[in-house]
Amino acid sequence: MDILIRPEDESDFRNVEFLIREAFWDLYKPGCDEHLIAHNMRKSPDFVKELDYVACDGDIIVGNIIYSRAKVVNDENDEFEVLCMGPLGVLPSYQKKGIGSLLMNCSIEKARQLGYKAIFLFGNPEYYKRFGFRNTREYDIQTSSGENFDAFMALELYSGSLKQVSGKFFASGSFEVAEEELENFEKEFPHKTKHVTDTQLFH
Repeated sequence: MDILIRPEDESDFRNVEFLIREAFWDLYKPGCDEHLIAHNMRKSPDFVKELDYVACDGDIIVGNIIYSRAKVVNDENDEFEVLCMGPLGVLPSYQKKGIGSLLMNCSIEKARQLGYKAIFLFGNPEYYKRFGFRNTREYDIQTSSGENFDAFMALELYSGSLKQVSGKFFASGSFEVAEEELENFEKEFPHKTKHVTDTQLFH
């Protein structure tokens, strides 16, 4: 399988939203909202166009990775700009073939070249630790509500880049999705039935 990684183009947007919807459907909750997050993020000033990549198998887009600007704010109200990764989606029929890793490695290297300090994400620790991500407790950084949990992770893009950074992490507002907005957006896609499963985090 010859997978090409290239920057996402505006003409790819709807195909990618369909892909993300397929990748996340019923994964964390019945249905999903990640395709709407991606849609809104591209219109946000937080969107980092230089880190928006697609993975292609011939003419078919099979994966996508998106980044947005985020910040860590310390007790003195000093702000530190960082990156937030996600959504990262791969078509179900192409999962477990290393495509997510290709997208991660390519974008991490590009983020380093662009001079960013660090990447934050919410994801599976077993998967992301292979790229060097560590729990944010190690950097004295919490979520905006002051929490730490295993899925909240960070990657220093150069040695000691988070040494002087601590406080609370604030992601782009694009991650906040209103139920009514999601219902309207869903009407633009083919109907899919939502299911409740035992493995979902939110029902």
